[in-house]
Amino acid sequence: MSRMHSSGRGRSGSKKPVEKKVQAWVRYKPKEAEMLIVKLAKDGKNASEIGIILRDTYGIPSVRTLMAKTINEVLKEKSLLSEIPEDVAALIKKSISLEKHMEENKQDMSAKRGLQLTTSKILRLVKYYKGIERLPKDWKFDKSKMRLLIE
Repeated sequence: MSRMHSSGRGRSGSKKPVEKKVQAWVRYKPKEAEMLIVKLAKDGKNASEIGIILRDTYGIPSVRTLMAKTINEVLKEKSLLSEIPEDVAALIKKSISLEKHMEENKQDMSAKRGLQLTTSKILRLVKYYKGIERLPKDWKFDKSKMRLLIE
């Protein structure tokens, strides 16, 4: 898969197993994994952090193959899903840090370009999440309000 704002075509990273079955060495049952997900979510972890903890600490390589549903689906069932989707929140944090950097370094044009790209990506994701009704139709991306919400 190619990059959105550059010509790179990076392919590095971990790969999922081709065979979609529960490995014999996984010790946890689906109910136990669900309890772990809920416990970690109540501790303030987001879905990607929960997945990494389950993989590295508990030896659960894939929640989807174990439980036949994703971590986000489990969090939605238990009403623990955050109001703002995780990827949008990460991009908002990035844009806030870029804005702080731009206030101190007004001549940094590469940071200005990065801020433009980040803002456009946020707006595209917000449009997508409104379409699938993950965000309300009247939700607006306002930088001043987001700074208060995220920090």
